[in-house]
Amino acid sequence: MNMKATGSKIPRALQVGSRLKVADNSGARVIEIIGVVGYKGRHRRHPSAGVADVVVAAVKEGKPDMKHKVVKALIIRQRKPIRRPDGTRIMFEDNAAVIFKDVEKGEFMGTLVKGPVAREAAKRFPKISRLSSMVI
Repeated sequence: MNMKATGSKIPRALQVGSRLKVADNSGARVIEIIGVVGYKGRHRRHPSAGVADVVVAAVKEGKPDMKHKVVKALIIRQRKPIRRPDGTRIMFEDNAAVIFKDVEKGEFMGTLVKGPVAREAAKRFPKISRLSSMVI
């Protein structure tokens, strides 16, 4: 996987079991985190993720062909404030993700992203900025 560093101090606000809104047009509406890609933690601690992290998730709501699938997704928004290197803090009104088609190539299943995308996620995966209407 060819991910770049974010540079921001991103709190890992979403743990295993958290439900996220799906912000693309892939057919899924709600996903539940079941794992975090690359997470290395302490014994018995729930893995957690934040903006620009890749998670393994189960589709809970959506079209019948998407339901109950296990997918990889990129978190693009979180409610918990993110501190940027210039000192500003940014937060969103919901927790949202977009579903991957191929993580290695950075290709996404949907063709457009609804709502804003955090700059940290767009910096790590540049293809997401082409699909979104705004990057904040």
